[in-house]
Amino acid sequence: MDVKRLRNIIEYSNAKRVDMETKVKNFYSFVGMGSDKEVLNIMQIARPAFEEKGYLVLELPFADGELGALCYKGDALGYIVLNTSLPKVNVNFAICHELYHVFYQKSEFRTKVEFADEDYTGKEEELAANLFAGMLLMPEAGFRFMYRKFREESMGDGRDTVIRLMNYYQAPYMAVLIRCYELGMPGTGSISEELLQMGREYIRQRFIDLWLDDSILDATGKDDFLRLKAAVAEFGNKYVGASYLERRTLQKVLHNMQVLYTEIKGEQ
Repeated sequence: MDVKRLRNIIEYSNAKRVDMETKVKNFYSFVGMGSDKEVLNIMQIARPAFEEKGYLVLELPFADGELGALCYKGDALGYIVLNTSLPKVNVNFAICHELYHVFYQKSEFRTKVEFADEDYTGKEEELAANLFAGMLLMPEAGFRFMYRKFREESMGDGRDTVIRLMNYYQAPYMAVLIRCYELGMPGTGSISEELLQMGREYIRQRFIDLWLDDSILDATGKDDFLRLKAAVAEFGNKYVGASYLERRTLQKVLHNMQVLYTEIKGEQ
């Protein structure tokens, strides 16, 4: 990401901050939490929230290394499919990104994890979803406190401060850096080219050097397909037994699921 893009993101964040704070508080209210609480396990909070909105959450490894998640809304159920081929930190961000789309956007969408690479689209709905995700994963009061703590532990080193925050909040590096600039944290008055050009290899090495959990930089590879297929088969067989569904229809559904799964994984 270059300086111009980052400045545009910060300008957008400043312009939309109050409105987005209201949306974040609204979401916290929806899940029965105070808006001052930090979300320690976003999936545990997000999954039941998605279900209440009529969406099932599935985790699958995609062949596409840029796509963070897919969303589909049918006549009955919707599906949020998260790409577990990406690092855990990116999946965490994608979950929060999708929450915005499901709760506050009406049109269908397909989401990329913008912080996985340099391809930041700048589209209005994507900027909004990213702003929401950053606020949800990194609440202001707690983030300010932890920033000061980690900056002191890092003896003022901005790179190590961001990396420690990245580990604490289990969020992508660029998402953490943007949150620092959004909140005008001490030492972030001007945009640092050095902070913007941090490579993945350097970040991982600093995780190791600082005794942080570098496993969050890896893909989980979690695959829910067999579990989903078994559940569909179980319910389908019950409907077949009750004469609500033809056996041929169930077999077709299971076949189509397998075809889609193979396409997503990129298998031949």
